[in-house]
Formats: sequence, structure tokens, C-alpha cells
Amino acid sequence: MPRSPQDRLLLHRREFLKGCCATAAVGAVAGPSLLFSDPAQAAANTYDTIVHVFLRGGIDGLNLVPPVSGNDRGFYEEARPDLSIAASGAYGALPLTLAGGAATGFGLHPSATGLHDIWTDGKLAIVHGCGLLTTVTRSHFDAQLYLDLGTPGQHGIGSGWITRAWDSQPGTPGNAVMPALAVNSRTPTNLLGATESLTMGSPSDFALNSGAWAWQKTRADSPAGLKGVNETLATLWKGKTGLEGAGRAADASLRVIAGQPYGDLPASWPTGNFARQLWTVAQSVRFNLGMRYAAVDLGGWDTHDGQGTAGAGYHYYQDRIAELSQALAAFYGELKAGGEIGRVTVVVQSEFGRRVRQNGSRGTDHGYGNPLLVLGGAVNGRKLYGSWKGLDPEILSPYFGDVPVTTDFRRVLSELLIRRMGNNRIGAVFPGYSGYSPLGIVQGSDMTPQYVGASMAAASLPPARLPDIPQPAYGESLRPVGSSTAEETPGWQKRGRIDRTLTRRAR
Repeated sequence: MPRSPQDRLLLHRREFLKGCCATAAVGAVAGPSLLFSDPAQAAANTYDTIVHVFLRGGIDGLNLVPPVSGNDRGFYEEARPDLSIAASGAYGALPLTLAGGAATGFGLHPSATGLHDIWTDGKLAIVHGCGLLTTVTRSHFDAQLYLDLGTPGQHGIGSGWITRAWDSQPGTPGNAVMPALAVNSRTPTNLLGATESLTMGSPSDFALNSGAWAWQKTRADSPAGLKGVNETLATLWKGKTGLEGAGRAADASLRVIAGQPYGDLPASWPTGNFARQLWTVAQSVRFNLGMRYAAVDLGGWDTHDGQGTAGAGYHYYQDRIAELSQALAAFYGELKAGGEIGRVTVVVQSEFGRRVRQNGSRGTDHGYGNPLLVLGGAVNGRKLYGSWKGLDPEILSPYFGDVPVTTDFRRVLSELLIRRMGNNRIGAVFPGYSGYSPLGIVQGSDMTPQYVGASMAAASLPPARLPDIPQPAYGESLRPVGSSTAEETPGWQKRGRIDRTLTRRAR
């Protein structure tokens, strides 16, 4: 009896793993990464999709969400004479008020009008001082890795937090078409180890289209009997070996994406690459492919010099915020109009914030705590969450003048997993983390978290502090160790071991 098209696409996961080399071979032709799950006919997407937006480079949270009144306003202006966002006026911060109209003392960067509209709509929440509570680093590489893996202080776990979230998801169907998607040219570390995720830069590029155009596939005007590269490769994957099974998976994923009506960016959307990535995510949600997680990156936030401010100086930073805000607003508006926003939650985070004080190059160096944004239809928005300690230099001095982290990022993500995804296996997703309690950011049912395999010692860890050694002066890390006299050598070098998380960058 001939097999149905659906049966021909099915692939056992073990076969996929055994034949990953075949997937890599096809991927070399296709271009983007090719990791895909068991293909099957899509079911109605009645569950949530978490869209994780990583702002790589360390966004300046104090200029994205600046204080606009009170003592903190004075401390802010004193620390940033050339960079502070005005409290009012033509280039002033957009005030953040509560649902009843009460002031919060904070605003949004004036270029973040789209985010401000979502706030006013009651569907944007801001978590103050969120990040790596138990581990401190000023290294982009370490901080991003800790967040992507979901294991602060540990590098070698071998899988990303999104991978473990899907693997531990209760009641997942075995025939999900595309449970996880990274719209990127490479698979991000938060999907490390995933065998059921797909990575593609854009749907139009996700195709076997290298080589001569006439030979790529059979077309209506092709010579009689021509079998193109696509058809030829498809015939190679009919056997039962792992290699052939992996080839079938690669071919199936290409066919599934090719079979979806992915369209051009709407005229009403902004035209940047970040907007195009979110448009791909929005369409994938709408196509009901079973997508539970999507990962998108936006880089370019490492502003050590010439950061500028709103309406003056170098405009790169305010343009970057505008790109972020406009694209998220378009994404939110698209799914709201289509009725899908109620089952989509977006979380926006960066590896760390910037220093409170501007540096000598009118930029900001690597800091610590940062705001985290959550937006979507199920968000209890127009509220500030977490603990804000203020900008008084005496309060910030134990943290080298940085905004401290007061909310563990895993606490926010755990709430999304429990309340929106129905996954309470927190110990499996974030090993070593325990003591979770909801902040109330999103709607949903609470469940008792399971910490099986988690280290309970993590619950008693105190809030992280930077090492109790003097902060190196600006530019001090450029001076070679031992090049100065004993009297000139700073104390932090005399200790014999340089903390490279503090001195890796010159600025």
C-alpha cells in the first residue's frame, strides 16, 4: 500500500541524530542551518509562543528607561552630563504612567514611541534590575553564554535553556512541525543541542538554490526529462540508514517551509532586518506550525564612545532604539489585529546594562543590572516590577557604581514557563535554580515548581557583589602589568591575578 505524503516525511529522532552529517551536507548547499523536527500536518496552535529577543552588546537600560523625577533624576544628570535623556520637552522621555494615571518616576527614550504605545495599551511590563543575580561578569562572551544556557557561572552544560524547556514540556505532541525557530544565520546558544528546532535567516533563503538556475529544480519550461538538483537529492533519501533518514528530514524541512505562504514585508512595517525577522516569526505563528519558542537577536549595543543622546550628538543609539521599538510595535500590532497576540509573549533582554557614569569618550562601559521587557496579550502591563534601589552613589558603591541586579532573570522566565507554557519542571530547565515565586507579570495558572536535579544550595546564595577591590581607572587596563614602579602599580594589579572580567575591555 503506498505511503501517504505525511508518512513519507516522518523521521524518527534517533535516525536524525545518527545522520546529522547528512543534514550538515544539505545545509552546506542551502546556506542556513538545518535542524528540524518530526514533520507532520500542523494542528491548530492553541498554546503560547514565547519569543525571546536578545539585545546582544549590552543595551544602556538607563537611557532606555531613564528616571524623570525625584532624587534619582539629579543623580542621573550628574553622572551623565553629556548623555542624559531630558525629562521633558521636544526630545524628552516619554512618561510612564500607571493605568490610573499616577506617575512612576520613569520614562522611555523618546525614540521608543512604539514601546510606549504598547505600555499605554496595558501590555508592556518592565522589570527593573534584572539579570545575573548570582554571577557577576563584565565579559560579553561569558554573560551571553550564562543567559543563553540558563546556568549562571557554568559553561559546560551542553544545551540551551530553550532546548531544555521544550524537551521537558509536558504533553508535547510527537508530530510538532516546528516547535522552535531561530530567525538567524546561525543557531543561537539558547537552542544549543536542539534536534527539533529550525534555524533560517529568512524563508526566501531557505532553499537549495545554489548553482546554475536551470539545474536547481524541474520547472515548467525545463527540457523534457530534466531532473533538477532538488529532485535528485530527494531520491537519495529513500533508504533506512541514519544518513538517509537525516537527508529525508532535511528535504522535508525544506518542503514544509517552501509550502508555507511566507510573504513580503507589509508596507506598513519598518524595513530593517530586525523587522523582517519578526515578520517571519509573526507568519510562523499564524501558519500554526506548532511553534512554541522563537529566538531573534538584535546587536549593536556596545556603545563605549560617542553614544549620543536624543536630538543631539551621534544619533546611532537613538536610531537603534527606534529600530527596536518600531519593529516590536509592528509585530504586536500585526498579531493583535489577527487575534493571535493573546497566545504570544515576547521577552526582551540584554547580557548586562551600562555603567551609571559616562566615560571619557562620551559613551558608557559595561555595567551590571538592566531592565527586562515583557510584552504580549497575556501580560499584566503598564506596571514596573522588581526592586529599584535608586542611583544614590552611596547605595551603588558596593557594586562599583553599577545598577545592581535585584531580580534573577530565571525568575521571570520561570513565570513564563509555568503560567504561559504549563511547564513547571524548573529544575530541568534551570539546573541549580530554586526558590521561585511569581512576580505576577503574566496571566495564567500557577503550579508548584519541580526542582528535581536542582541544587538547593542556590536558594541561599546572597545577591552578587562585584569583588571588593578598587575599580580600575578608565584606561588603566591598557597599562602592561609590571611596566610601572611599585609606587605606581595600582592595588588591583598587586594582587598577582588580574580579574579579566573587569579588564578585558579598554573602555
